Amino acid sequence: MITALHHLQLISDGSITTGKAVLIEGEKIIAVIDEKGIPQDAKRVDLNGNYLAPGFIDLQVYGSGGKLLGEKYQAEALQQMEDDFLSQGTTGFLATIGTNAAKIFEEVILSAKTFRDKGSKNFLGLHLEGPFLNPERKGAHLANLMRKGTLAEVQRWIEMADGVIKMMTIAPELQDQEVIDYLNDHGVILSAGHSNATYLEAKDFLNNPVKAVTHLYNAMPPMHHRETGYIPAIFEERPYTSIVVDGIHVDYAMVRLAKRELGDKLFLITDAVTATTEGNYPLHELRGDHYVMPPHYTLSGSNLTMLKAVQNCVNHADIKLAEAINMATLYPAQLIGAAKKGKIEKGYDADLVIFNNDFEVKGTVFKGII
Repeated sequence: MITALHHLQLISDGSITTGKAVLIEGEKIIAVIDEKGIPQDAKRVDLNGNYLAPGFIDLQVYGSGGKLLGEKYQAEALQQMEDDFLSQGTTGFLATIGTNAAKIFEEVILSAKTFRDKGSKNFLGLHLEGPFLNPERKGAHLANLMRKGTLAEVQRWIEMADGVIKMMTIAPELQDQEVIDYLNDHGVILSAGHSNATYLEAKDFLNNPVKAVTHLYNAMPPMHHRETGYIPAIFEERPYTSIVVDGIHVDYAMVRLAKRELGDKLFLITDAVTATTEGNYPLHELRGDHYVMPPHYTLSGSNLTMLKAVQNCVNHADIKLAEAINMATLYPAQLIGAAKKGKIEKGYDADLVIFNNDFEVKGTVFKGII
């Protein structure tokens, strides 16, 4: 049966339109038509004038509901994340694990592969943020576990993963070219993060083959008029670049600057963690709208949802709603090669979010089911 979503404000590909209906059959969008043309035999669903947008895609998020992906929670964390994020309108996410012992990475890889093979929902794969990072820019990661990668180890992990590793944040300036080339050749999206690269080093590896940058401004050398650092190289080379728009990780003035420089390559992540008291990353403590980690109360993650990040872009960073939605949907979909996600058009996946003028999620459509 065809389902017709109508009486809505449609947000897709940078524009907002009214008077349209979205026809869904099975798991796909089969048409976007004028509302008056809804087929007589279609099941009508009135969205009461709310916004309808593509489902959010979060490429960096660590856990939810007290379950942080890592040594304590694996399959349980993935299940918790799927359920919680669907309710928030996030129809695709990369579960992320931060710098840890090799044993923990391997356990998480195997658990994620099993979880996927048993029939996952909105879990798209893993993002390994570490351990091949630069301790000079450790942020809240554990510097003693950061190290240079070896070809033998990455080969082992990639073979073990059977495609479940989708993205890795690395410090490219510390890695041998054979490691970078192997990961790239095996379909892993490489993102530069927790890096102390110089301007010239970054000019060499950005888009060649490092296609992305992790959480712009955080855990990287700041811009300086003599010691340039790699932020100006990011602005010049324009790789896909994630940013945490909670007003804590990055000042909104710097979000506006990044948007001017990077345009359609800047995308939103939550970088969200959850309160926990176990494992190598104990005591993530919620402080209002962000998390910190004792004993020094280092900023350790956000308390964002993707819709809240969109709202912050609109309310504080002078980014129009339709473009903020692109940053949370279309651009991350393009980075990971999800060709049928991120828009509301014929042939695209029927993974959608419904929200109101107050940025409250009113419903999620996943695989065509409301």
